[in-house]
Amino acid sequence: MSEVRADYDGAWKEGVEQYFEAFLAFFFPEIQAEIDWERGYEFLEQELQQLIKESEVGKQFVDKLIKVWLKDGKETWLLIHLEIQSQVDPNFTKRMFSYHYRIFDRYNQEVVSLAILGDNQANWRPQEYSYGRWGCRLSLQFPIVKLLDYESRWSELEQSDSPFAVLVMAHLRTQATTQDLTGRLQWKLSLIKRMYEVGYSRDKIQQIFRLLDRLMTLPPELDLNFQAELERFEAEQEMTYMTSIERIGRAQTLQESITEVLETRFNNVPPELIEQLKKIYELDRLKQLLKQSITISSISEFGQQLSQENTNT
Repeated sequence: MSEVRADYDGAWKEGVEQYFEAFLAFFFPEIQAEIDWERGYEFLEQELQQLIKESEVGKQFVDKLIKVWLKDGKETWLLIHLEIQSQVDPNFTKRMFSYHYRIFDRYNQEVVSLAILGDNQANWRPQEYSYGRWGCRLSLQFPIVKLLDYESRWSELEQSDSPFAVLVMAHLRTQATTQDLTGRLQWKLSLIKRMYEVGYSRDKIQQIFRLLDRLMTLPPELDLNFQAELERFEAEQEMTYMTSIERIGRAQTLQESITEVLETRFNNVPPELIEQLKKIYELDRLKQLLKQSITISSISEFGQQLSQENTNT
């Protein structure tokens, strides 16, 4: 079975961007309550990139830098520095301190550093960095959320209508099914069906599905099964989660998957064959072609099959 890699960082970063207020309400409600949401907030991407360029810490892990305003009526603002950490890192606390200080030094504003720990080591809970000598001491303490703790709160997640309840469940089940991709397929279906059953809007299902898709990745052969099962379920519900634009995107993904399988199996794929594939947008045809790309004996035979189908359509 094909090897797959879950995009933990990408899914969480996109989730924070899309549902920032919901993110704070779910994980840090006391912070969410003190922010003046009517004034909005601002993701400081350019400022963040500049800080990264100036840094000498080494590999960069800063995730999101966000400017918000408080409810106290003052013109003050603060920066929330987020770390989405999906594996144990012995240098984590030093890195948190380094970026916290750099942000404070650059903007001369109050900084709040928050950490989401998505690793699978229950005892790893870094919350402080400090050093001192001869009576001089400096330290940084920061709040953390350990996603693994939600395993014992699963029923609470199931009852929540927050998009981050779904994302936490997807994160935990993605980790638990690293060696059981068939089990991951079933969990992915279960989480999506749950959103329908809870009564999520069509738009919300579309948005959260994109996050789940980045996390709960499946190899091409199981992705076909997933799509078939989901389409059957949606037909029963007389609903659909894909707009026409999204169907085009899905078709392009299938085209790329077919090309990748052929390149893996046969090394060189003729450019004209790729051009033929790019003209096909019917999802059922592309799914059938993906199956054939996995089992067919030669690239020439696949090309003949593709040409024959194009002639018949």
